[in-house]
Amino acid sequence: MTSAPLQLIPWLLIAFRVVCGPLIVLAAHRGWPGVSLGLIVLFAVLSDIFDGILSRRWNCETPTLRVIDSLADTIFYLGVVEALWLREPQIILRNRSLLAALFSLEAIRYVLDLVKFRRTASYHSYLAKSWGLIIAVAVTGVLSFGVLYPLILVAILLGIVVNLEGLAMSLILPRWQNDVKTLRAAWILRQQMLRVLTGRDLH
Repeated sequence: MTSAPLQLIPWLLIAFRVVCGPLIVLAAHRGWPGVSLGLIVLFAVLSDIFDGILSRRWNCETPTLRVIDSLADTIFYLGVVEALWLREPQIILRNRSLLAALFSLEAIRYVLDLVKFRRTASYHSYLAKSWGLIIAVAVTGVLSFGVLYPLILVAILLGIVVNLEGLAMSLILPRWQNDVKTLRAAWILRQQMLRVLTGRDLH
């Protein structure tokens, strides 16, 4: 059985990522070197990877941890957007319509999930994981090395797709479920949940 101190580590990694959100904004505002901003992004992404790995390994992964993990991601990436605005405002201005669509979809998802499930979703789909990695690569390239600007547009477009996927999952599923990797998995879960709810097989 894993000791209690070890089980705290995933929570500390999530808390670290929350701190990285305002930290990268402060760093951008204070004029820290671009490499420093890139390192903040790198460490935040590593914390995101390892909180999931360690929580599963130490059998301390809970729905609450996964929800807080998703909220931490949101806080961090809002900080990343603000840092981009401070250091590379032309990127935000050039993509403002798509960013508005992305943030609107995020807001709609939160409202839908709170109304339907009384809590926020935490699907951590394969698409969402890919999105996080692309954001990290794009932002690090732009802020640290002045390259990969087109990848920002790719990240925004993928973010829109990820949020549409999340909306579809929330509409498909009759009750809350964390860690749903694909739309197909959500549909299979729907059938299983409905069989339990109705007490009979659905054909």
